[in-house]
Amino acid sequence: MKHRHENLYIGGRWVRPTTDRLITPVNPSTEEPLGSVPEAVEVDVDAAVRAAREAFDTAGGWADWEPERRAEVMERFATELDARSERIASAVSSQNGMPIGVARQLEVGYPSAVLRYYAGLARTTEFTETRAGLLGGSVEVRGVPVGVVAAIVPWNYPQVLSTFKIAPAMAAGCTVVLKPSPEAVLDSFVVAEAAEAAGVPAGVLNIVPGGREAGAHLVSHPGVDKVAFTGSTPAGRAIAEVCGRLLRPVTLELGGKSAGIVLDDADLNPATIGEELVRATFTNNGQTCFLSTRILAPRSRYTEVVDLVTELARTLPVGDALDERTLIGPLVTAQQRERVEGYIAKGRAEGARLTTGGGRPAGLDRGWFVEPTVFTDVAGGSVLAQEEIFGPVLCVLPYDDVEDAVRIANDSDFGLGGTVWTSDAERGAAVARRVRTGTIGVNRYLPDPIAPFGGVKGSGLGRELGPEGLRAYLQPQSLYL
Repeated sequence: MKHRHENLYIGGRWVRPTTDRLITPVNPSTEEPLGSVPEAVEVDVDAAVRAAREAFDTAGGWADWEPERRAEVMERFATELDARSERIASAVSSQNGMPIGVARQLEVGYPSAVLRYYAGLARTTEFTETRAGLLGGSVEVRGVPVGVVAAIVPWNYPQVLSTFKIAPAMAAGCTVVLKPSPEAVLDSFVVAEAAEAAGVPAGVLNIVPGGREAGAHLVSHPGVDKVAFTGSTPAGRAIAEVCGRLLRPVTLELGGKSAGIVLDDADLNPATIGEELVRATFTNNGQTCFLSTRILAPRSRYTEVVDLVTELARTLPVGDALDERTLIGPLVTAQQRERVEGYIAKGRAEGARLTTGGGRPAGLDRGWFVEPTVFTDVAGGSVLAQEEIFGPVLCVLPYDDVEDAVRIANDSDFGLGGTVWTSDAERGAAVARRVRTGTIGVNRYLPDPIAPFGGVKGSGLGRELGPEGLRAYLQPQSLYL
């Protein structure tokens, strides 16, 4: 079925774009076009920022609403998203190759849960407090919404990562201009329908699908007060430079090359560890920034770990993203597959040993598929061990003792996720606390909306989710009374 959209959602209305330029997303499972949507150019971005600016600046508007009233709108928004859950899941899987089962779990239920979580925080957060002054009198400290937010999201989790920004921004009283990635735009039009049906006030959420030019214009726009970006580390550095010159607040959630430390007491029974280990290493075809793609194994059990990881990878069903049986779908574009295959070639050239995968699956003549791939005998300083691949490729590295494991885990330019696998949860937590990373799990990994999510080093600046995510959209104002 072809999906064609002719208008952009700006200022609470469906408006004609200013050019006839189109974005034509392609199904990575079939290599067939899915339809078309208008591409927003600079003039359209200007219109969206003006709408967001007016919605924020108008006296008695969204920024001045009582938190309870904003929360009610957000909850209606969540309900309308739930009502469109299958359309959203299908659109996401059709565009980026995410297995439909994963899309139903993460790209529909999770975003509405985040909206409801922040609606609850809006109700319970004290946005104003009064402190006794040291110099006499008192001081009123207010949490004031930062203003118009430019939210720029990638294609791998378009709904989850949009909501990470939209939900806290709305709860704080901000207005948003959302720029989806060209590879995943169809679902954003369903979101716009849900916002309209929920009665989100005009200008509070505006959506401008576009490429790098539109994103760059939005980041530097004089009408924007804050930027929230998820994407690659090089793009994040460029955005940080612009925001630094403009003294503009920015939240950056960037790349990762996380370590999964298997301790010597780990239960390596596939029935015990298999499902969670696969989820922590291969979710969304490896197109996930926080995955533990460096498996660190004790030398005493290295062969066991290699055999476990190899067998898990070898048995993962590969196929069309909309097939209910699929656990590994295609990569998002032909260019992304070429990039991943380039890394596989580098691994071989560096002398790493391939235990499974490394090619294109037999019988899948169409689509941008790569077999789940495992390398062993990987050197710590090699390209495979240091660079983010963003595909279904793992490397297994040996370590001597826990000190060595922590050293290897921290020997990275990134610090976003990570895992520790053990039969002793307390011991695992103690090891996890020594890893320089923004998030880490023991025997599982799943970002919880109540806790801050983000990275250190090359993995970003600031945090999303949790109360910390709400504070990122507020700025303090002191009134000396």
